[in-house]
Amino acid sequence: MKRYRNGEIWDFEREMPVSRDGSDVILGLDGGATSTVCVCLPVMPCSEQLPDPLPVLARAVAGCSNHNSVGESAARETLEQVMAEALSKAGSNRFAVRAVCLAVSGVNHPIDQQHILNWLRDVFPSHVKLFVHNDAVAALASGTMGNLHGCVLIAGTGTISYGFTEDGREARAAGAGPILGDLGSGYGIAAQALTAVIRAYDGRGKESMLTSMILDTLGLSSPDELIGWTYADPSWARIAALVPVVVSCAEAGDQVANKILLDSVDELAASVKAVVRRLELCGKDGKGSFPLVMVGGVLEANKSWDIGKEVINCILKDYPGAHPIRPKVEPAVGAALLAWNFFMKESEDGHR
Repeated sequence: MKRYRNGEIWDFEREMPVSRDGSDVILGLDGGATSTVCVCLPVMPCSEQLPDPLPVLARAVAGCSNHNSVGESAARETLEQVMAEALSKAGSNRFAVRAVCLAVSGVNHPIDQQHILNWLRDVFPSHVKLFVHNDAVAALASGTMGNLHGCVLIAGTGTISYGFTEDGREARAAGAGPILGDLGSGYGIAAQALTAVIRAYDGRGKESMLTSMILDTLGLSSPDELIGWTYADPSWARIAALVPVVVSCAEAGDQVANKILLDSVDELAASVKAVVRRLELCGKDGKGSFPLVMVGGVLEANKSWDIGKEVINCILKDYPGAHPIRPKVEPAVGAALLAWNFFMKESEDGHR
């Protein structure tokens, strides 16, 4: 471990005593294309029921930590900064940490996991248990309170479906990023709307409310200006922020916007169904039950055109055993619960 490896990020530790006993902590981190959240929890005694509410000692927020979006160096800087801030707010330090679970979008292969693990080993003392997953795993754990079983659908700036069986098998669908077709994501919905505006402007598509609504929202006077606006900063989150405009147009009866949302519902439901089929989460007869955790701004029920509700209805037609769950805790807490579960299991195994 390099105690002051990154400028002044860890300088706060110079003023703190090194923790030995009685104040051990767990870090859980959820890193997405829009923001990164880290929470610090105390190491809780093993029991059948977790305390309610969970004793979150501190919470810190930073920007994007998806290395595919901002690059590896910037992503690591964000991850380290947000972990240091959470520990500082909790009055703790790296020596008090017993386990860390980083659940980060863009971790799509064991090579990605190993790169981050190698870097984390430079950040934390050797006794700290380190776990790295895709951010979908933390989202699932936020709905199942740390139990890796079932399927999660994330639909925010990006989208992914991820599932686990009770015997540890896993599968995913979608989540390959906007270039490879994250249809149904916030970026995908908004990008289709922008495309519809340009198509209508040059005569290739239908006229719709999307043109006036999007131009008004962005303070532009002509669809021509959309080209410059889009490529001036084509960040995924910036584009995805237009989703509420698309939903408003669909609610007002616009056919083009309505079709964009209906197609998105089909895509999101299809990704869940693909995972359920591959893992046989409903059993071989398709009638078994499983938790279906729904996470992300696209799925939030804040409009009369409720994308999340429509996705659930579409899934239930084929898999009536799906049990939809809207998490009561955020994904970063799910990541912390995973770290706690992994740590407790390894501790128990070590005492046998």
